[in-house]
Amino acid sequence: MANVITVTALNRYVKTLLERDPVLTDVAIKGEIQNFVHHQKSGHFYFTLKDETATVKAVMFRSSASRLSFLPENGMSVIVRCRISLFERDGSFQIYVEELFPDGLGAAQMAFEQLKARLLSEGLFAEEKKKPLPAVPKRVGLVTSKTGAAIRDIYSVAQRRWPFADFLVYDASVQGREAEQALVDGIKALDQSGLVDVIIVARGGGSREDLWVFNSERLARAAYACKTPLVSGVGHEIDFTILDFVADLRAATPTAAAELVLPDISVFADRLQRAMQIADAAISYKLMVCRQHCDIIASTDVLQNPTLLFTSRETKLRELNRQLTQAMEAKLQGSRRELAQAAALLESLSPLGALARGYCIASSNGKTIRNKQQLVPGAQLQLEFSDFAADCTVDQIIEKGGLLEKGTKI
Repeated sequence: MANVITVTALNRYVKTLLERDPVLTDVAIKGEIQNFVHHQKSGHFYFTLKDETATVKAVMFRSSASRLSFLPENGMSVIVRCRISLFERDGSFQIYVEELFPDGLGAAQMAFEQLKARLLSEGLFAEEKKKPLPAVPKRVGLVTSKTGAAIRDIYSVAQRRWPFADFLVYDASVQGREAEQALVDGIKALDQSGLVDVIIVARGGGSREDLWVFNSERLARAAYACKTPLVSGVGHEIDFTILDFVADLRAATPTAAAELVLPDISVFADRLQRAMQIADAAISYKLMVCRQHCDIIASTDVLQNPTLLFTSRETKLRELNRQLTQAMEAKLQGSRRELAQAAALLESLSPLGALARGYCIASSNGKTIRNKQQLVPGAQLQLEFSDFAADCTVDQIIEKGGLLEKGTKI
């Protein structure tokens, strides 16, 4: 008789079988989404995946769902990468989705438009947020595959346009499962390094599926957060990705990106040539003006006959000397006249002159007698003449018009 087991044991056993099967641990399944439910509280996606004849239940947990760049919808054809297991409680066979990609042009375009509209509404495409590119970058950062054609095209352009260019390359996968994380890491690493003046995210042409990684929301937000000017050079002229709208500048191809970022040495050479021509013309004109000025000076009388300059200066010097001599003579004569007048005046005021004319100076006790109040009869006087002196006594004081008696009070 068969062993009796519980339903729980059965479900657990079947779950173990499914999860141990290496084929079922990582499988890609294509189908159409039905009964899609986005659980707002948990963030999980629940839906049914169907084809023409069968269906299977699917769940995509929030950790995986949050990485999607679009919101799945009923009727959308998708490819899911998942593992197979059993929901033990209900005994429900289902798939656990880790990655989900639109399948077909219609579904892919729908996902593209959804993400584009959402990022546009958030302002990630705003022109006023675009950063200008440096005119002459010292070092260019490249986020691309070192083995791809894009990097060879960029180097070729650099050699032709600006051979002085210096590059710092972050080797990143540009296709496949690892591409999204590698591109995001590359942008962040170069931006945070502070070693580059501009960043180019580049990939050569490919199918829509090959370029789908450049529609990643994570990549778009990394590009938007980048403080270094960023240029998108992905695919061909007709290819547009979400990264193109977020980047500070979109280039149609990697080659075009290099041409937009690197200056053209021939333009600088032309500018230098024009500047040299302008400088040469300016110098020639200045020399011509100087020559004309020199010719005018050389034709003057002084330079034609230099002795004229000395002759005119000698004549002027002689005239100044004559004027100086006359002025000195006139000044001397005036001073002599003033001296003679002062001497005559001094002579006229000198008391010695008066003494020489017969006058004398009377003094008493060393004081000159100036008025009669200083005299009394009997006073001793000294009389000083021009060449002798005499001592005498006042006998009487004679008033003009009368005689004062001795002892009379004056």
